[in-house]
Amino acid sequence: MMVIPYNALMRLSTQRRFLGRFGLTTCVLVTAATSPLGTASPAGCVVEPTTPDAQVPFTRHLDTGCSEAEREAYAVRAEELLAALKEGKGVDLAGVVVVGDLLLNELPLVSVDSLQDPPPELQAAFGRQALNEVRVISGPISIRDSRVRGMISAKVKEGLLIIQGPVTMTGTTFERAVDLSHTAFLGPVDFSGSVFLSEGFFIQTLFLQPARFQNTAFGTHTRFHKATFADTVTFLRSGFNGLAEFLEVMFEQDASFSRTYFKMGAGFSGSRFHRMVDFSEATFEREAFFAFTVFEGDAYFRRSTFRALANFSDAEFQGVDDFSKVLFDTKPNFVRTKVSASRRTPGGLQSPVFFYAIAGAVVIVMAVFVLALRKGSQ
Repeated sequence: MMVIPYNALMRLSTQRRFLGRFGLTTCVLVTAATSPLGTASPAGCVVEPTTPDAQVPFTRHLDTGCSEAEREAYAVRAEELLAALKEGKGVDLAGVVVVGDLLLNELPLVSVDSLQDPPPELQAAFGRQALNEVRVISGPISIRDSRVRGMISAKVKEGLLIIQGPVTMTGTTFERAVDLSHTAFLGPVDFSGSVFLSEGFFIQTLFLQPARFQNTAFGTHTRFHKATFADTVTFLRSGFNGLAEFLEVMFEQDASFSRTYFKMGAGFSGSRFHRMVDFSEATFEREAFFAFTVFEGDAYFRRSTFRALANFSDAEFQGVDDFSKVLFDTKPNFVRTKVSASRRTPGGLQSPVFFYAIAGAVVIVMAVFVLALRKGSQ
């Protein structure tokens, strides 16, 4: 049975889950911030700071054995992270609690002319918005197996926030909204195994390298409206517990939504999949909209389940359209859907040719078997 991330979301929203995740014994703390050298707290956490260096990321690691009280004692303040980012440092957190709102619009503006060799996609974004200044995070950001209690927000309605290094947010729970709209991720992004208890907004966000949202539990509202995935993206085995909006999104490479769970409405209308997209074994509990969606590559929906209306009106399939063994509880809408005359049929085990070949082989084997029985009886 497939594990639905919605259940994980509910469990992770409790303090019991948080304590069970981090244990109740001692821990080791690694920090490049302010803790005294070689000291231990009364609760038992040992402090082992890294060597002070302007190039070293802001680092704080708590071992899996730390208690909640110890994590609270060494909580990271959002203003500490903002100060490190303003200095051009990266962030490296593991097993910590982050308190306060991280408002990235407080980063200083820099001239676009000061950026070295911006990729073509970024230059195009500068031109579309006539941008002369942007906000930049130069160092990598890594917040792993942690709990973020405040919001994270770029607060950019016009302009652009550029994150040059990789972003790793694996296994982290976000209690409040995460709004990284109008952000350009120049490095790989990984939110695998994370939990969004509230909104997750990535409106007009640009992902230039692979993006991973595998086994991720999304909260009350998720928006990727007009986002661009220039490289591969996966939402394998993820769960959207609120409204999921992927309207007018550009998927330039392969995209996977296989075994993904959509509890509320899901919208992909107006999106364009330039390469393969995989929705196999996905479950849509409410309405799913693919109106005016263009599938330039192969589109796999095999064994997916639609509990409510599936609207593919005015969609266009230019490659393989595999709807084998799909369950529609309500009659789907394929009005004015276009299918390419030169499209290929599903290959491999799903190919009709494959099944015809198997059926033919079975007939031949049965005929030979009957003849052998007849000869044996003579």
